[in-house]
Amino acid sequence: MVSALIIFATQLLYVPILTVRTIMMVKGMKERAAAVGVLEGAVYVVALGLVFADLSNYLNMIAYALGFGVGLYIGAIIEERLAIGYVTIEVNIMNRNDDLIHRLREVGFSVSVSELEGMNSVRVLLACTARRDREKEFIRIVSEYEPSAFIVSFEPRSFKGGYITKAMKTRREKFLKKTKQSQEN
Repeated sequence: MVSALIIFATQLLYVPILTVRTIMMVKGMKERAAAVGVLEGAVYVVALGLVFADLSNYLNMIAYALGFGVGLYIGAIIEERLAIGYVTIEVNIMNRNDDLIHRLREVGFSVSVSELEGMNSVRVLLACTARRDREKEFIRIVSEYEPSAFIVSFEPRSFKGGYITKAMKTRREKFLKKTKQSQEN
């Protein structure tokens, strides 16, 4: 019974590490993924060693499988919280909303604006690329100004140059400094 609990706990550690390492590989973070992979390998060998030590113990195998499943769930939660990488967000609205555009830019989002031909009318498209950890903030701001906006997001595989590589960090720092100063007054 003790070995089954150890196996289960080891899986709860191993699988989230596996999840994070896989995401780092997909995002091109080779060095970090390799470092996490060393830890992953060590934990994996311990868990499998315990299972293979007694193949007649079905409780160990069940603990391994249950730990794997629960570990996947925990790994997904960790990945969601880490929000590694970038997201491209497109917002389709009926009319140009300069207040919304100004607000998004004010808080550090890059926003490109263009007119589109919709099914029945000319529409406005706002396009932004941002860090994934700011996606919900972006959507919340858009929803405040344009509750009926059509919003779609996706992860870009790569990008080069542009606003995001330099100005987003500076603009965000200015906004946070300004917000902090107004709260102090």
